Amino acid sequence: MKLIIAIVQDEDASRLISALMNDDYRVTKLATTGGFLRAGNTTLLVGVDDDRFDNCMSIIEKLCKSRKQMAASPITAGSAAGMYAPMPIEVTVGGATVFVMEVAQFARF
Repeated sequence: MKLIIAIVQDEDASRLISALMNDDYRVTKLATTGGFLRAGNTTLLVGVDDDRFDNCMSIIEKLCKSRKQMAASPITAGSAAGMYAPMPIEVTVGGATVFVMEVAQFARF
């Protein structure tokens, strides 16, 4: 058995949770915050039997695609008075960061 820890953008979380639950995976959702854009993320914990692991990973990969988004840059626009005028920059968001751990023991009470 494996424990999948998937960190996904909030925008992808609902669709991913629905797809996993429709395929009979048990999912625990944790609200988290990302460090780079300070945007909301969702961390999902999924316990998976070894024979269903590849299918679960393919669902995550299929539904959590990265995409481009505009964000405010911390670089100033160069005003003479030193005023802060953020410049928009294009960043890549979305996708999933996935950690997989072997589970030594599992119990459900």
